[in-house]
Amino acid sequence: QLQASGGGLVQAGDSLRLSCATSGFTFSTYAMAWFRQTPGKEREFVATISWGGGSQYYAESVKGRFTISRDNAKNTVYLQMNSLKPEDTAVYYCAANPPSTNWGITESKYTYWGQGTLVTVSS
Repeated sequence: QLQASGGGLVQAGDSLRLSCATSGFTFSTYAMAWFRQTPGKEREFVATISWGGGSQYYAESVKGRFTISRDNAKNTVYLQMNSLKPEDTAVYYCAANPPSTNWGITESKYTYWGQGTLVTVSS
């Protein structure tokens, strides 16, 4: 189970930190990621982090502004979002990539998904 939280309404330029608390699987062996979706658009990749936390990969649109991290002791993954823009407005989903599947950025590699948390950035 994945429970995302931390979304809300902020102004452009503000920061926000999303959290995704997990249970029911061995978190420390799974790569984790954040995706986002706006109405009428397909869900898109935002950021991913390796099972140990030593490697991260970001979408070009968020590189330099967002930081993904994890705490394996707390079974939680985070997304620190800085310098937010109106185009970052979306429902953000956390997802888990099992060790049996190659690590990647496509949705099909992710077995477990959270329910989503809404981030709204006003101009």
